[in-house]
Amino acid sequence: MNRPMAPDEAEEASFRYAGWRVVFACFVMALVCWGFGFYGHAFYLAELQRLHGWPTSWISTAASLYYFVAAILVAFVSDGIGKFGPRNCVLAGAVSFAIAVAALPFIRSPAQLYAVYLVMTVGWATMSVAAITNIIGPWFSSRRGLAISFALNGASLSGVVIVPALVFLAGKTSFTVAMLTGAVLILVVIVPLALRVLADAPVFAIDRLPAGSGTAASGPKWTRATALRSSAFWSVSGPFSLSLMSQAAFLVHIIAFLEPNMGRNAAGVAVAVTTAMAIVGRLVLGALAHRIDQRMASALSLVSQSAALVLMIQTEDPNLLFLACAIYGFSVGNLITFPALIIQREFEPASFGMIVALSTAITQFTYSFGPGLIGIVRDAAGTYTAALLVCIALNLTAAAIVARRPQGI
Repeated sequence: MNRPMAPDEAEEASFRYAGWRVVFACFVMALVCWGFGFYGHAFYLAELQRLHGWPTSWISTAASLYYFVAAILVAFVSDGIGKFGPRNCVLAGAVSFAIAVAALPFIRSPAQLYAVYLVMTVGWATMSVAAITNIIGPWFSSRRGLAISFALNGASLSGVVIVPALVFLAGKTSFTVAMLTGAVLILVVIVPLALRVLADAPVFAIDRLPAGSGTAASGPKWTRATALRSSAFWSVSGPFSLSLMSQAAFLVHIIAFLEPNMGRNAAGVAVAVTTAMAIVGRLVLGALAHRIDQRMASALSLVSQSAALVLMIQTEDPNLLFLACAIYGFSVGNLITFPALIIQREFEPASFGMIVALSTAITQFTYSFGPGLIGIVRDAAGTYTAALLVCIALNLTAAAIVARRPQGI
């Protein structure tokens, strides 16, 4: 059977190229997914504490369960998209998000919170980074890094738009109104976009495979089993598992950490500052992705986040806390994007989707423990200082590992 050839660089550079419409759809998808399925957890934690008085560790452990179960689903998202198509997978994710978000105000026990978060895992698995890279991947070759970076800017924008909007709406009306409004928004935005834009992706015979890479005839040389036995694979998945464990933990607790010194609304603005800087960071990365040493850039990003957390520990000044959030935020989005870019550079193109999904699942499995761990440390110590020191240690360890390039790469 004849298959279309991969697009050339000139075609990908044109705004008329159909792949850019898919990128825009993924941008909006990321906006919704991260707004309600990632940054939103900080808002849920603070509101549920306020409503029910539950310990921090109870609520944050539910977030950890959410990431843990979603990690299992993420490992097979490339298979799901291949079998059911991106459109059906995203529609299923949108419905699960809407149901979970609408149910949150009506829960009355931690067990019900866990059940709601389990429903939400379907949305996260089918609309987060592994799904986005698998949806975009077949459409691009030379500009894949730029396309992925642009799409994932929706994740950063979500913290600027959705979380502050939820905080504002809950303050002006109620948590119930904010959540029901959010559920309607998810369906109104995602369903039409998925139906109109996310058709089946093209299948390219040879995605500009370099010498020695798998071909359509020989098949890709990487499988999940060979990847799990490879030091090259773990040199990406290992450090980003630690770094995203730290990042997920901090971002789930950020409003609860900042609110005593800044107040609820200012803490919401601080989340917006953090994620606005993530957009700036992603735009810089998108422009420089093919010109920089992505491993060293990852290590520097982790060191800068550690410095920001040190500043947060040392000050109660709201202005300095805003500054620290800005420094921290510059690398938030890039730490999600870097693994896919490093995998694109260091692994064969034919295995890109599978390797990214497997790596994302492993990192998510690891960082699923982050929110619960930090919640336990915080409750045991009585303050967030010890919890942030754990985040700093994870970041610095990850920086040391990712900077060391495996032999043969």
